[in-house]
Amino acid sequence: MRMRSKPVFIGLLAGVAFVAALPVLGQEKPTSILPPGFGEPDSPPKASPKPAKVPDGDDVPDIKLNLPKASTASSGTKTTVVKKGEEAKKPGEEEIDPDAPIPIIVDIPAQSRRSTQMVGTIGQPEGDFGAGAFQGFNGKWLGGLMASTKAPIASRWASIVLRRALLSRAASPADVNAADWVADRATLLVQMGEANAARSLVQAVDVDQYSPRLFEAGLDAAIASADPAALCGMTEYVKTDDKAAPMDEKRALRWRMAKAMCSGLSGESSIASAGLERVRNKIGDNNIDALLAEKVVGANVNTRRSVAIEWEEVKELTDWRFGLATATGLSIPQRLYPSMSPRVKAWAALAPLLPAGERLAMADTAAEYGVLSSQALVDHYSARFDATDPEERDGKPFDVLRRAYADPSTNARLAALRTLWGGGEQALPKFSGLILTARAAATIPARADYVADAPNIVSALMCAGYDRTAARWLNVVGTDSDNGAWGLLAVGGERAMTGITEGQIEDVGATSPAHADAKARLFFAGLAGLDRLPVAEIESIAESMDVPIGRSTAWTKAISLAAKAQSPATVALLAAVGMQVPHWKDVPPEHLYHILRAYRQVGLDAEARMIAAEALMRV
Repeated sequence: MRMRSKPVFIGLLAGVAFVAALPVLGQEKPTSILPPGFGEPDSPPKASPKPAKVPDGDDVPDIKLNLPKASTASSGTKTTVVKKGEEAKKPGEEEIDPDAPIPIIVDIPAQSRRSTQMVGTIGQPEGDFGAGAFQGFNGKWLGGLMASTKAPIASRWASIVLRRALLSRAASPADVNAADWVADRATLLVQMGEANAARSLVQAVDVDQYSPRLFEAGLDAAIASADPAALCGMTEYVKTDDKAAPMDEKRALRWRMAKAMCSGLSGESSIASAGLERVRNKIGDNNIDALLAEKVVGANVNTRRSVAIEWEEVKELTDWRFGLATATGLSIPQRLYPSMSPRVKAWAALAPLLPAGERLAMADTAAEYGVLSSQALVDHYSARFDATDPEERDGKPFDVLRRAYADPSTNARLAALRTLWGGGEQALPKFSGLILTARAAATIPARADYVADAPNIVSALMCAGYDRTAARWLNVVGTDSDNGAWGLLAVGGERAMTGITEGQIEDVGATSPAHADAKARLFFAGLAGLDRLPVAEIESIAESMDVPIGRSTAWTKAISLAAKAQSPATVALLAAVGMQVPHWKDVPPEHLYHILRAYRQVGLDAEARMIAAEALMRV
């Protein structure tokens, strides 16, 4: 028989300090998902006495990470700049050297130059975190976290918040090269599937201010966004045969191919041909990477070059192959799609040259990882609807979606939603289907005769942040914790519920039989992290459910310090570090607890509630 605890009444958590002092609970230590050094108990980090002042390295936890070597170039240093007195060799001369430097004249008026000390692509209207977004921590440490974070992460909402942090127009830390700092942010964005955002961030810096690492980040972002032309402002500065700073051979070959592609796009076919010939001499005439580069060169109408791409021998779809094939409108064989990582699928969903059908096949994944919003996902399905012959639309998911949004009858709209959420041929992937139908679900009135649909309706609303609309269903669901909507409203609603018991927490877990224990523990962590359980009850429930919220590690200290320093972007980054697993069932509930507390301390209350709700709907 299940034992239910006495009712837990919600109140002000005047004793939060008591929670932080809870003893480490005795249980077998789970496998850590954190980087080396984060998962072990560590000495408390020194808090900065003045959070607004950027402290030195002693003010952050002593966490051992494999940090990338910092560039020694200043923010105003070019990778390769040719003196004005030098002349480039021209096509038709005795020998064409595609790697020979050419004159670079940067003619940007002083008043038009952009500072590298404040780089970002979104401002306050778009939800940035302000100039002090990363205040209180040194840049090398933060850059190391960005480099070591394995994206995409479990939480869609946490990914959305992290994207805002990385794109915020924020001050560069004083202890790092400003261009390297942009490179760190852009590199993580690419890994998250945010190819277009990464490219825009790189392009927010004047090219003559790039560091070597920013050139590399720019290369990755241009290829990921299927925009090789974006490389052409960079290739003139990159030197692939500098003995003083030798380049990795794979990278060097890519830059040589990039130079050839840009020459071809500029109409300099002789230089392009000579450059590609040198590459082929190293990697072979039939190498798919070189052939794709030649295909880009042939995209210029004046080159009169036709290249046939044979995919039979290709076993892997790399970022380079995806980017160049997509840029030239080539159809990638379906057999290669399983080898695509989630981030590449997100890149594909953003690629305008791909047919609507191919983009739609990737759009669900992109939405689940936060790259596409609910409205953007609807646009993908609408594009597929428009691209389909009217006689072939009937019964297709995008046609059912149209009825879910446009039918004047509430019952007809709800019937269409049930079809999309169900398990038949017209059903959509569970989570992306909820994201897709958020606005349609908002049109369904909260009525008792629809109570069986409440879990899906409320889930869809929470996916898009429609928490106030979702709150209308509380009167319908009541205190029925066996209804999946109740738990979502308990953590996702603006108003806290009263009288929650441990038995009700277990009931919510039971709504996902395959992962009942994981869901119950995440639900408890969500309630506790949102301050929706009294302090007096938290310790006993935590011990009963084996959730070690009192365990102190370097990561818990770091995210707590970031919250106290009012550094929302650092909190967002550390939250991602604590969620770098593909599935919610593998997220330690104690991590969720600390993440929600930190979010709330830096003013991200609504986002914290959406993350807590997401945890329940995805386990």
